[in-house]
Amino acid sequence: GSGTSFSITGEERITAIRVWERYGNHIYGIQIRYGSVWSQIAGYTYGSPIEFELFEDEKIIQVSGKHAHYIQSLIFVTSKGRSMFAGQPSGHSFNMYPTHQDAELRFLSGTYHGGLSSFQPHWAILNDSNDW
Repeated sequence: GSGTSFSITGEERITAIRVWERYGNHIYGIQIRYGSVWSQIAGYTYGSPIEFELFEDEKIIQVSGKHAHYIQSLIFVTSKGRSMFAGQPSGHSFNMYPTHQDAELRFLSGTYHGGLSSFQPHWAILNDSNDW
């Protein structure tokens, strides 16, 4: 994808995700909460976001979706089998997950212009003391 680069990182475990979409269109922006602190927004806002809050012992273990010129849809799947869906299911499919069974989503990077144009999840194992 082309556009402005972004990287969303934080200190603690991911506790919530916000995604902005426009009905019948693509993903405009995304924001992640680490502990109680929200990251900066990557991309743009449009109307009210779709917000997904994780349980205390829950982690994101899979990210799927569709892409064309932009990221058309995103699906976040948790260790408890719950999922968040945002966007419209059109374009080419992608499915990303960690190779280690104890890893979880730690940060996101990508690019945006007029919406998210590329998207990459990054996985790591976070131990119980919240240290890397």
